[in-house]
Amino acid sequence: MPQITVDYSAPLEDTFDRRGFALALHAEVVETAAAKIGACKTQFRRTEDTVVGADTDGHAIVHVTLALLAGRTDETKVKLTEAVLELLRTYVKPAGGLELHASADVRDLDPSYRKFEA
Repeated sequence: MPQITVDYSAPLEDTFDRRGFALALHAEVVETAAAKIGACKTQFRRTEDTVVGADTDGHAIVHVTLALLAGRTDETKVKLTEAVLELLRTYVKPAGGLELHASADVRDLDPSYRKFEA
């Protein structure tokens, strides 16, 4: 915990500092949601096809899903969501006139969540 997944459009491959974003986000999660730095895990998933509305060109999407163990207030989740969006403004620089659609969702992990480390 936390489990962080970042989906991003393929045209952002060279203009999204994913490592920098993840490291900054981990620090923010520790500060805002009292997580432990060693527990922060981020996975990036590049998506090849992006369609926004009726248009298939000129758009790029980044969506961050951040799942935490239950217990954080709604206020904490909103603060963290807003921090994620600010970090995206810093670490994603769409090129070639792409319009960036960025979003984030902070939610509780299901009570069935378990993990192991080997």
